[in-house]
Order: sequence, then structure tokens, then C-alpha cells
Amino acid sequence: MSDPNLKSVLGNGLSELGSALPAGVTESLLDFLRLLEKWNKTWNLTAVRDPIDMVPRHVLDSLSIRPWLAGTRIADVGSGAGLPGIPLAIAEPGRRFVLIDSAAKRTRFMTQAAATLGLSNVEVVHSRAEDYRPDSGFDTVISRAFASLADFTAAAGHLAKPDGRLLAMKGRYPGDEIAQLPATWQPAKVESLTVPGLAAERHVVVLRAAMYRDG
Repeated sequence: MSDPNLKSVLGNGLSELGSALPAGVTESLLDFLRLLEKWNKTWNLTAVRDPIDMVPRHVLDSLSIRPWLAGTRIADVGSGAGLPGIPLAIAEPGRRFVLIDSAAKRTRFMTQAAATLGLSNVEVVHSRAEDYRPDSGFDTVISRAFASLADFTAAAGHLAKPDGRLLAMKGRYPGDEIAQLPATWQPAKVESLTVPGLAAERHVVVLRAAMYRDG
């Protein structure tokens, strides 16, 4: 597909999401898609090959959780090809994002993408989430297809501030996973997501430490 078609598909999808975006976001997201397509040919970062398909499945899906972000320090664990962290960092320049992944090829791509796109609000960390010990906790910790909810809390729960939140991006309503959560982490809410151009079910699970679950 030509760039005009890609830009049209992306622009229409962003309009359907309905959230206000800073100037220049569309061009930055297009640049990200071009980088991802280029690197994907060699590094196999995602099974989605066509940039047109990447728009709903990666970019719009990533941006669909913007309303559930809290605070200014955001961690994206198991970020892979920078999803959802890089699209969110483009759309949220006032927030700082730390993208964490244990695979060197993925962190190399994310580092290059952040530099090429001029994302001064992005830091890339090559580490397992379990092993990462930052100086201070995060307001929001995100996972996208990272693990079960119980595994997510076990691997990344320590990254959140005491009153912070974990955001798990899921497909179908994860009733079985919710039932298996430890008592220390409980769902504050589970919301269905509408992603333009994506027919599959999508949900976001907002997890809070038990004492803060109603906040």
C-alpha cells in the first residue's frame, strides 16, 4: 500500500478513537510504522507484515488505553516492538515512558525508534520485568499480551507505586484469570475497548493493590 493510503487509514482510525491528540502525531506514528516495517523484515519483531494491518492491530489498539493511564511515570513491560509504549509516548509527550523487554533485538529496535522519532520521554530498559528495580515506582504499569493476570502481578507488581495501577490489555473478558488473581491485587474495573478497524474483542483490566482497589 502507498503512503497516502496508509495515512488515510491511520487518520480515519485516529478520528474514530475520538481523543484529542497533539499536533504532528499522525506523521510521527507513520514514521514509527515505516521503521517497524523496515526492521521487521530482518528482525521479525511482529507477525503482522503489512503496515495497513499494523494500524488497527498495533497502533490504534495501543492508543485505545489512553483514557486509563494515570500519573506521569508509565512502564510498559514486555514491550516487544514498542507496543503500546511508543504510540502512547507519541500521543502523550507530557508523560515519561519506560519500555522494558528481555530480548536484545527488541530493545535495539525500540532504542533506535525513540532516537529517530525524537522521543525524549522514552527510556528503554533491557531486562526481565522481575529483575528490574527502578529507583522509584510507576503510576501505571502496562502489559499487552505479556502474561496471565496472576503472572503479570507476580512479575511486575513491584514496579507500581503503592497507589499505582496495573493495566492489562486482553482479548476476551478474562474471567478465569481474574478468579486466579492473588488477594493482594484486585480488579478496580474491567472495560471493553473499541478499536477502529479491529473486529476482535478487546478489554482492559485495571488492577489496584487491594487496599486501593476502589480508588
